[in-house]
Amino acid sequence: MSNGREDTRDSSLIRSVDRAVAILDLLAVQGWQAGAEVARELHVHRSTALRLLATLERHGLVERDSRTAKYRLGRRLVQLASAVRGEADVRQAARPVCEALARALGETVTLDVLDGHEIVPIEQATGSTSVVSVNWLGTRSPAHCTASGKVILAFAPEPTRAPILQGRLQRRTANTIVDRAELEAQLIAARDAGYARTFEELEVGLNAVAAPVWSAAGEVIGALDVSGPAHRLGADDRPELVKRTREAAEDLSRRLGYRPRADTRHSTEA
Repeated sequence: MSNGREDTRDSSLIRSVDRAVAILDLLAVQGWQAGAEVARELHVHRSTALRLLATLERHGLVERDSRTAKYRLGRRLVQLASAVRGEADVRQAARPVCEALARALGETVTLDVLDGHEIVPIEQATGSTSVVSVNWLGTRSPAHCTASGKVILAFAPEPTRAPILQGRLQRRTANTIVDRAELEAQLIAARDAGYARTFEELEVGLNAVAAPVWSAAGEVIGALDVSGPAHRLGADDRPELVKRTREAAEDLSRRLGYRPRADTRHSTEA
C-alpha cells in the first residue's frame, strides 16, 4: 500500500507532465514564446515554467533562441511524429500492392520489417489458391531463415547486419542455414540478384521469395514477401514469381517516394 509521501510525489510528477504537455500545446498554437509568457498561460511561477522548458529543451522537444530567449517546438517532435506516421503510411501504401500481387499469384503476400534479429509482417493479403493456417501479422521469425529477412539484411547497413551474422543462428528445419559463411554468401547473392528465396528453411513445406522495399531516402525499410506451399513455389516453378514480386516491390517503393539513381547497386532491372 502506498503511503502519503508516495502519493504526493506521484501527484507532483503527473502535474509536471500535464504542464509539459500544456507547454507543447501552447507552442504549437502560438509559436515562439518567452518563459514569462508560458508562465502566464499556465498560471505558474516563471521559475517553474523555465524549469519545465529547460527539461523539454534537454530532450529536444523545444528549442530556445539564444538572442530572444524565446522557445518554440523542437525538431525531435518531427522525428517522433514520423515514427508514428511512417508505419501507417507504409501500410496504407502497401495494402493495394499486396492485394494485387496476391490476386495475381494466388499466394500469401506480406510486407515484412526487421525488428532486431526478427522479421515481423505488418501487412498481409491472401490469394485465392493459398491455404493459410496462420495469420502472419505480428508474428516473429528469425531473419536468417526468411526470404524477407535475407533480402533486408543483404541491403541493410553493416551495423544492422553484423549482430545477426555474429550471433547464434537458430535451426528451424533441416534446411535452415546456420553456417555463417554460407549465409553471408547467400546475402551477397541476394544483393546482386535483387531478391532472396527460401526453401523450407522456416517451416517444412513452406517456400518464399522476397524483394526489398525502399524509402524515399534510399534506405531499405522492409521487404515484400510471397510465401506458399513448396510444391507450388519450387526453385524451377513459375518463372513469373520472382519477376512479379520484384515489380510489386518496385511499385511500393515508388509509392513511398523512392527514385533509384543510375549508379545504385540495388537497381531492379532484369
